[in-house]
Amino acid sequence: MLPVFVQSCHRCHVTFSLHAVDPVFVSFLQVTMRERLSLWAVFCLLVAFLPSQTVAVMSVDLGSEWMKIAIVKPGVPMEIALNKESRRKTPVAVCLKENERLFGDSALGVAVKNPKVVYRFLQSILGKTADNPQVAQYQKHFPEHQMQRDEKRGTVFFKFSEELQYTPEELLGMILNYSRGLAQDFAEQLIKDAVITVPAYFNQAERRAVLQAAHIAGLKVLQLINDNTAVALNYGVFRRKDINSTAQNIMFYDMGSGSTTATIVTYQTVKTKESGTQPQLQIRGVGFDRTLGGFEMELRLRDHLAKLFNEQKKSKKDVRENLRAMAKLLKEAQRLKTVLSANAEHMAQIEGLMDDIDFKAKVTRSEFEALCEDLFDRVPGPVKEALAAAEMTMDEIDQVILVGGSTRVPRVQDVLLKAVGKEELSKNINADEAAAMGAVYQAAALSKAFKVKPFLVRDAAVFPIQVEFSRETEEEDGVKTMKHNKRILFQRMAPYPQRKVITFNRYMDDFVFYINYGDLGFLSEQDLKVFGSQNLTTVKLSGVGSSFTKHSDAESKGIKAHFNMDESGVLILDRVESVFETIVEEKEEESTLTKTDAEKAEKPEEKSDGEKAEEKEEDKKPKPQKKSKISEDITVELEVNDVLDPSTEDIEVLQDLTDRDLEKQEREKTLNSLEAFIFETQDKLYQDEYLAVVTEEEKEQITGKLSEASNWMDEEGYAAGTKELKEKLSELKKLCKAMFFRVEERKKWPDSLAALDTRAASITSIHPFSFCFLRILTLSVPSWTGRSTTC
Repeated sequence: MLPVFVQSCHRCHVTFSLHAVDPVFVSFLQVTMRERLSLWAVFCLLVAFLPSQTVAVMSVDLGSEWMKIAIVKPGVPMEIALNKESRRKTPVAVCLKENERLFGDSALGVAVKNPKVVYRFLQSILGKTADNPQVAQYQKHFPEHQMQRDEKRGTVFFKFSEELQYTPEELLGMILNYSRGLAQDFAEQLIKDAVITVPAYFNQAERRAVLQAAHIAGLKVLQLINDNTAVALNYGVFRRKDINSTAQNIMFYDMGSGSTTATIVTYQTVKTKESGTQPQLQIRGVGFDRTLGGFEMELRLRDHLAKLFNEQKKSKKDVRENLRAMAKLLKEAQRLKTVLSANAEHMAQIEGLMDDIDFKAKVTRSEFEALCEDLFDRVPGPVKEALAAAEMTMDEIDQVILVGGSTRVPRVQDVLLKAVGKEELSKNINADEAAAMGAVYQAAALSKAFKVKPFLVRDAAVFPIQVEFSRETEEEDGVKTMKHNKRILFQRMAPYPQRKVITFNRYMDDFVFYINYGDLGFLSEQDLKVFGSQNLTTVKLSGVGSSFTKHSDAESKGIKAHFNMDESGVLILDRVESVFETIVEEKEEESTLTKTDAEKAEKPEEKSDGEKAEEKEEDKKPKPQKKSKISEDITVELEVNDVLDPSTEDIEVLQDLTDRDLEKQEREKTLNSLEAFIFETQDKLYQDEYLAVVTEEEKEQITGKLSEASNWMDEEGYAAGTKELKEKLSELKKLCKAMFFRVEERKKWPDSLAALDTRAASITSIHPFSFCFLRILTLSVPSWTGRSTTC
């Protein structure tokens, strides 16, 4: 029989055996134990069969200046993940020091003191060659960075030191990995699956660059969703009941830090075979301005503040030549722009701007608007482009909704309201978080771990894509010429995801074709320069001739190229095949009944001349034929013509940096835990509930060890490694374990005794002796007022 041990205090234990108790009470306790053990066994089985993989998913609204992170996990439908500063948005910035990396607000804090080691606003140079105008513009905005040309890819990289250099994709990968860490801390579990937002105007090279950065970060990208589409999805999900078979056309005007986008979206319900009638959003038209945003306004305000400081002539030096001072002015300009959106004037002030000289100057909203007058003139541009792409007029637009932080600038709203000709601009959506929330809803829909109400999304390709090839033709006079052919693969504003097949009919040998962008006449001359190469891929096919030789007796149905524009808007050539068709004659089998009758007949009956003539006619009829398809895979060699993807050789280096960061975080966490344990335990030794369970000898021993550890922390601890800190913490916890156990046991006793009384009362009718025994046992429990009691 299993004995039951009851702990009373630190010096004695009350022990009794079930054999010493009435058999009825023994039976009662045995049943209770069996019930508890059965429940525990069931719990263990449930835990064993729970899925081991994590189910939480995340989204990253990746802006040029800020990123917003959202998660979905069981019990948490959709929630913005807070960062370490408990903020709902995080700066897209990384600081690279010699022995550590800083992200977000911590990186921005360093940017004011040492701007050379802080990298931000990377979105504008992703997937760009070194000669792209936006690369030159970035270098102008951030002259502190040393940017060099990557001869292999034709892109740029940041030279951090003689040994270290990083591409924009690698730096963005670090930031995305940091965003993943924030999401995991908030969700309290590992996360790998993510949906990331990108601007709708991102071309193929830019989208591949983001995917490469996500790969470096260790994220599995469920989808790259256009930020305007994510906003539209968030708007539709929360207004599902308002969507019906009547089309509603809504324009979302999004002005962020780096760019501006206008999007026309049509909402209506449609019937589907899979899930019946469901709401759907369709992107009808998109217009954009890559460089119109709040950051450009802040740069002009920064330069204005620099001019004011120079005019005060407090220093003989030009403040514009001091990178640290200009970083301080940019930070003040960002604050000033926000304040001037709500106030007519404000005082700009910076302590110790340069050479310990303070700066103070008044700036009015009218001055700010004069500085950005040409920018405000560009506000209607995206609206006109979106209407042209959708082939619609403003009369067909039901409402215009503002998105993005820079739409809070009063002058932007005034110019836009005049351009759209509406009574008012709608602000019925969270301008900062709508994209992140829409993207995380899509993440949950794409994940197999969640079931969400269907909401159909028909996104649109902003840039047309076509296939080009040349073929030799012979004219009527016998002269052979090369004819250049173009076939549209995806038209402008074509919906995706979508698969397409293009058939080449007149090739019997290996050939080459090209995948390029289509007509980009709707872009301005400057936009075309920023866009980059209009040639995407050269496709070289081999094995075409051998396939014709192998199937010479079959009829060719052409060379078929299978294309797929996936959910991320990335074009993929799935495969190329050579297709043939042959004719197979089907044999007519006699039925079993006919064969049996024939066997039974001893002599065939003589047929008349008419019947013989009919048999001859039947013999002349063609036998039934069946067409058989033969497919032969063609070898494909792809040559990228826009921007090569980064090599994966440096991923191990980035992993080393991540491991170093994790080690640093683990050490800091252990250090903080050790400090907290020392101070908290020292304080507890003066509390009554702890004094009640320790002797003077134990108290002196624990106090001495804590003081010794505290002195060690002051002298050697801050330079100690993680392992040494963990050992020190483990040693102290082991020393105090018995004390903590006694305190917890004392806290549980009142509830335990009350439960025991309840149990005893319930069995009084069964055997009075059991109740008496339990009461005697209760009375033998030591008093809680003294430090020890003799039992």
